[in-house]
Formats: sequence, structure tokens, C-alpha cells
Amino acid sequence: MLIYKKLWLTIGWVMIALVFYFSLTPSPPEIELGFEYLDKAEHFLAYFILVFWFAQIYKTHKTRLIYVMFFIAMGVLIEILQDMGKARFFEYSDMLANTTGVAFAWLLTTGKLNNLLLTFENKLLN
Repeated sequence: MLIYKKLWLTIGWVMIALVFYFSLTPSPPEIELGFEYLDKAEHFLAYFILVFWFAQIYKTHKTRLIYVMFFIAMGVLIEILQDMGKARFFEYSDMLANTTGVAFAWLLTTGKLNNLLLTFENKLLN
């Protein structure tokens, strides 16, 4: 059982807010690495981190599945909102990158990588 669950949840919801902010702001900061598909990698990584994080907090299959569906829906919603705002672009490839990040994180956290926060807390307190 996580001792600092409220802290971990707060961090998680701040990450969600940051994804909304950076996805909907008209001119987000850009990283120039010379990598052609950096935008898709950023989408993948953002949603991977979100699902991986919340899977550390919630252990039941049902709750994790709800979060998986929530994050997939969030990725679609953000693309729709970007299209409505006209400052950003609606892209199916972004939705695919988001969903792929969600799926990879979900798969990884069904095994040995599902207790990292608990392990961190145990090492921190001992």
C-alpha cells in the first residue's frame, strides 16, 4: 500500500494538466534534435509516462483499464480541441502515437514493472 498516494496522485494530475497545456497552447516550446518524427515520439512518451505513472498507483485490472480508456479518449479529445482552436492541427498520427504509448505502458506494467513507486517508498522509508 502506497503511503504517499495523495502526493503521487497530485503529481499525476499535474502531468495531465501539463499535457493539456502543451497540447493546446498556440506556440508550445519546440525541441530541435534533427529527428524527423520527434513530435510523434513526444506524443508516445507523454502518454506512456501517464499510463505508467497511474499504473503504479492503481493495481486492479479494472481501474487500470479505466485509466487506459481515459487516456486514449484524452488523446482524441485533445486532437479535436486542437482542430477547433485552429492554432494547432488535428492529426490521426498523433492519436496513434498517443494510443501506442498507452498500450506499451499498460503492457509493461502488467509484469515486474508494476511496483516501482512502492519499491521507491520502501527504500525511502528504510
